[in-house]
Order: sequence, then C-alpha cells, then structure tokens
Amino acid sequence: MTVPLAVVVVTYHSADVVEECLRSVAVALESVPDGRVVVVDNASTDDTLDVVARVAPDAQVVARPTNDGFAAGVNAGFAAAPDCDVLVLNPDVRLEPDAITLLRAALALPGTGIAAPRLFNGDGSRQLSLRRAPNPLRALGEALLGGTRAGRTGALGELVVDQRRYETAGSADWVTGAAWLISRECRNATGTLEERYFLYSEETEYMLRAGERGFGIRYEPRARAVHLGGEQSTSPVLWSMATTNRVRLVRERHGRLAAFAMWWAVLLNELLRAPREPKHRKAIGDLLRWRHWPARPGEEHGWICFSAQDWWYHNRAHSDFQLMRSVAERRKVLVVNSIGMRMPTRGNSTHVARRILRKLRSVAKFVRKPLPNFYVMSPLPLPFYGSPFLRRVNAVLVRAQVRLVATALRLRTPVIMVTIPTAWDVVAPMRKHSLVFNRSDRHSDFPEADRTSIEALEHQLLAHADHVVYVSHALMDEERPRTGDRAHFLDHGVDIDHFTARPQFEWPDDIRAIDGPRIGFFGALDDFVVDFDLLERLAVELPAASIVLIGDATHPMERFDKYPNVHWLGFRPYDTIPAYGSAFDVAIMPWQDNSWIRHSNPIKLKEYLALGLPVVSTDFAELAGYTDRVRAARGHAEFVEAVRQSLAEGGLRPANALRASVTRYSWHSRAAELVARAESR
Repeated sequence: MTVPLAVVVVTYHSADVVEECLRSVAVALESVPDGRVVVVDNASTDDTLDVVARVAPDAQVVARPTNDGFAAGVNAGFAAAPDCDVLVLNPDVRLEPDAITLLRAALALPGTGIAAPRLFNGDGSRQLSLRRAPNPLRALGEALLGGTRAGRTGALGELVVDQRRYETAGSADWVTGAAWLISRECRNATGTLEERYFLYSEETEYMLRAGERGFGIRYEPRARAVHLGGEQSTSPVLWSMATTNRVRLVRERHGRLAAFAMWWAVLLNELLRAPREPKHRKAIGDLLRWRHWPARPGEEHGWICFSAQDWWYHNRAHSDFQLMRSVAERRKVLVVNSIGMRMPTRGNSTHVARRILRKLRSVAKFVRKPLPNFYVMSPLPLPFYGSPFLRRVNAVLVRAQVRLVATALRLRTPVIMVTIPTAWDVVAPMRKHSLVFNRSDRHSDFPEADRTSIEALEHQLLAHADHVVYVSHALMDEERPRTGDRAHFLDHGVDIDHFTARPQFEWPDDIRAIDGPRIGFFGALDDFVVDFDLLERLAVELPAASIVLIGDATHPMERFDKYPNVHWLGFRPYDTIPAYGSAFDVAIMPWQDNSWIRHSNPIKLKEYLALGLPVVSTDFAELAGYTDRVRAARGHAEFVEAVRQSLAEGGLRPANALRASVTRYSWHSRAAELVARAESR
C-alpha cells in the first residue's frame, strides 16, 4: 500500500516567492493522486497567506503565532501530516514537473530514508548541494584552503565538489535542506527536528541522526528543482547564525572538546576573511560573545514599554499589557507603569487619596517579574507636567530609574514603545533601536489632563517616533499630515482562548444570584467615557431586566442605589471576567459622544463577540466594520430599543458565528506585526 504524500512549505515573509513554488508543486502533484499541500507560516506580517489562499486554495494552512524558526515550522508540518511521507520545501524552490515522482521512486529503494533532488540556481547554474559530515579537520581545511579547494579532498572539506557525483545517483552524509523528501518510516524512527538551532544546521543534524538509525540519504539527479537562495550569503545575521551553529552541532554530537577545536577552526575562517565583508566580522563577534543557543532575531534588543496603565491595579486586558505579554514570549520586556499625566488634586480628580495611595503601593514594589521574561517597574515620578522646570526634573528622575533597571536587565539597545505622552521627555535622549508611539488614545482629550502640555508632548512623539501605530482609522487619518508613511493601523487583538463562554456551573455565585435577563458591562466605569445617564435610563425603562456593572468606577455609583435592578459588583480580576460575561444576556457599550470615544477602539468589543454575546453600543467611528454583528444606536431612545430587541431576538448572528468572526485577531498576531515593524529599522 502506497504511503500518502504531503508537501510541506515553510514560509516567513515569502509573499514575493511562494506563488511560483506553489504553482510548480501543483503541476508536480498532478501525477500523485494521494498528494496534498501543507503551508506552515511562521507569523508572516506581509501578504504571504493572502498569496497562498489565492494560488493554493485547497492547501492546508498552519498559521503559527510566532516565528520560532525553520525547524519549528517543519515540525508543525510533520504534525499536520502524521501518516505521510513528507517533502519539505523552501518557498523559493521551483520543482520540475516530474520531480516528485522521481523522488518517490528513489525513496522506495531499500535502506533509503531521505531523497533529495539536483538543485540549480535561478540562472541555470548548478548548486553544490551534497555534503560530508562536519568535523574540526574539515572546518580547518576550509579555513586555510577555501571551501571549493578543500572539498576536492574528502578528509579536508565538507562540500562535495566533484561534478561526477552530481551526474549520477548516490548517497551523501547530508544535503542542503531546500528540498528533501522524508519517508514516514524514517520520521517515526528519527523524530522531529531540533528547534534550538532556529535556522541552519537543523537539517544537517536531522539527516546525520537519520543515517545513524540506518536510513540513507539518497541523491537523485534526474529529479530537478531551482533554488533561488542567496539570503545567507548577503545577511550578516544569517551568516553568523549559520557559522556559530556549525560549532553547536559538533558540540551536541561529539562533546565539548571537539566543539572547542571546531570553534577555533571556524573562528580562523572568519578572521582570515574579516577584511572582505561585514558578515565575517559579525560572525567573529558572535563567536567571541558565545551563547549556548542562538538568539532569536531581535532578541538581543529587548523591549521597554512606557504604559498608560499600572500593572498592579489597572485592568490587565489593556492593549499595552496584552501586546507586551505576547512579545515577552520571545523577547525580554520591561513594562514601565504609568508615570501619570498630572498630580491628582481635589477639584480636578476623583478619589484623590485612594489614587495617591495605590500609586505609592505600586512604587514600593519597584521591580518585579510576574511572568517569564516579563518585568514590571514602578518608578517614582513627579507628575507636574505644567511646569517646564519640574517636567525636566521629573524626566531626569524617571530616566535614571529606568536606565538603572534596563542596565541590570542588559537591555542595551531596546525597542522603546510609548503609550503615555508624558514619557517623551524621558525617552528622547535614551539609546534605542527604534521608537514606537502606541497611539491607542488621544490623551490630550483626557478631562483631567493639562491639555496644552499633553498635546505638545503628543506632537513631539508624532514628529519623532519611527513608527506610530493606531487602533482608530479616524485618528490615524486626522494625524496623517504629521506622520506620513510612519503611521500604521494595528487593530486590537483578543485573548480568544481566555474569552470562551463558560457553562453555568462555572459562573461566579454573585452573578448567579442576580435574576435574569442580565444586561451586562465589564471594564472601567470612567465618567469621561461611560454615559451614566444612559445607564440610568436603561434601569428605568427596563425594570424587569437586571443591569450588571463590573469594574472600578470613577463616578459616584450611589446614584443607582434607588434602582433595585442595578447591580454594581465593583472590580473583578481579569481571570474571572469571561465567567462573569458568560452570564450576560446582552452586553452593552454605553459610551458618551465625545472626542475620546470618537477616536477610540474598545478592546471589550472583540471580547464580547468572542463570548458569543449580543452587543449593543452607542455609535462611534471604528464600529463601522461591525454593523453586521453589533446593534449601533445614535441616541438614548434608540439604545434602549436596541437592548430590548436584543433581549427578545438575540444577536444579529448566532453565538458561534460571532465568536468565529474574531478568532483571527489574536494578540500573538498583533504582537508579531508590531515586532516586525519596530525591529525592521
């Protein structure tokens, strides 16, 4: 019985090359009735997946949330095709029409576990793709003689250069990993690729491991493919990773003594060629600053985020925290808690004493590590932004504290993301890889802010940030004259796994005790965004329904004491919010009509939809893309009627369809796009 075939194409920012690859695969599979295509994408932020959907609509797509390297992509492809022989392809490979048929025939030969085709460059010249097992002597030979000369003698070179070997079928210790067909039997015996290499040497290690288990590497010259390649030879980062991974491979296979000899041989090679090209100088630096395993791209930078919130007492669903938690899965992150926009004072702020006390408690924590790779610090600020002198003093004070912590965490040249405008004075002179202004809100519209001072700081960030990211198209379009092509729309994400509807037995006792139907809201009950008059009207006109409000409030909630159907539960931990939301019959967003809301994009909208809830909202610009799922109202009477209709008829779509409409908006995908932009500079 023939084993089915899966062609696994691993992509990362491959929009320019993957189309021709997939078209060549489609032709080559015409004679393979049991073949299928699996595209594994390593969190591309270009149009790769759109190209795949257009060119190969029947392909199975595995969209990974992060770029964990080539080996991780191949392993994901293996997992998607557990019972298949697998042809692994780079996206810049173009197969000849009979290549797959010929490779399968080669794979069927006794003792064969992996079959590889003959490779050609884009200009038709031959690629030298056959290799001998790496060792220190061969690395030394290549350092002194060059790869081509050393390759003429088997003991002195890893590269097979004899053209006769490329004309006839035969075996090799390993082959370059642009195109290789692995049998199911070989996969079962050999396992998965070693992901710690990230890129380069992972296919070498796998093929050598397969050979040790009795599965030969078969070269079939009649099977042909074009491999464009070339990135490694032009990129110092990729060259250095390939160079240092050669040492790691020998260490893992032969121990530290052999690795030490390999390190010297590889270092000699780079030293002799350092005057020619910067890639060799980069490799020397990385060989001398040795890491046990290679850093992921961008990992050396790390991130510092000046948040508009405080991790210790604000809702951790805010975009700052969600994005940075996802970034921290692959980068070291330091979140600087809000340094404020003014000192809370009576007459200008609510709950003054409570606000000052909670900030002092936060400052007392100074630096903590609540999650792996994720650090939070609370500097002591002097939030007197109306005084130029005190503003400068505050900037020096906060910057000194942040620099101290950044130095301790070895964040030498971080990406700096600023959400709160008052951080401009702090970050302006700081060393950084790039500066990102997270324009999630127009903070100068905040009622308690010194509008003139905050607006001036916003203008500085708009003028000097390398990237300005928006969640509101309206605000982005309005500020386009200041930002030009540095402006990017980055829609909010949703923690789709967290915001899953809970069964009734998991609902908290306090909300189960409230009679239904329940009209619910969770989030900050801030008096400058929530229309409390509208909430009161709901209570009056829908006395048979319970209005459940969950969140900290800056508005006097005593006004609702006279309404028995209004239940303010106060602040609830983020972990419990989906269980509370699951008890809602209708979710509401009762916003005020002001500049803050007109330029906003509330995260809770996607959270409500992820729970499959009917949603009613006052109208605002960013809601235009949701009118098929959300009932929008332009006044109090319209809002009350929309809630009444939702209670009677349910949502505009079934609950599962509402949830499905936001599943692709993961915070992982948002963070991947942010990282790609910020680290490209």
